[in-house]
Amino acid sequence: MSEEMRRRLTGVVVSDKMDKTIVVRVDRVMRHPVYKKVLTRGKNYSAHDEKGEAKAGDLVQIVETSPMSRTKRFALEQVLKKAHGGEQ
Repeated sequence: MSEEMRRRLTGVVVSDKMDKTIVVRVDRVMRHPVYKKVLTRGKNYSAHDEKGEAKAGDLVQIVETSPMSRTKRFALEQVLKKAHGGEQ
């Protein structure tokens, strides 16, 4: 898969308890087809974090890769914003 064709998603890390794996929640905003109310829908993605640099609460960007396991199809590209109090 060429570099420019890979999907890039932005979301918040909800779990970093696994070794070299983070769970990222990606939210999207949609409008209800009948009632027109604005709704937030989210999906969790498992992503590969080789160096373990992302922590829970961080805003991150993940990029699509070839499958690394049964659930991992994304890899951490960069940490956009550290969680409040994340500096040590």
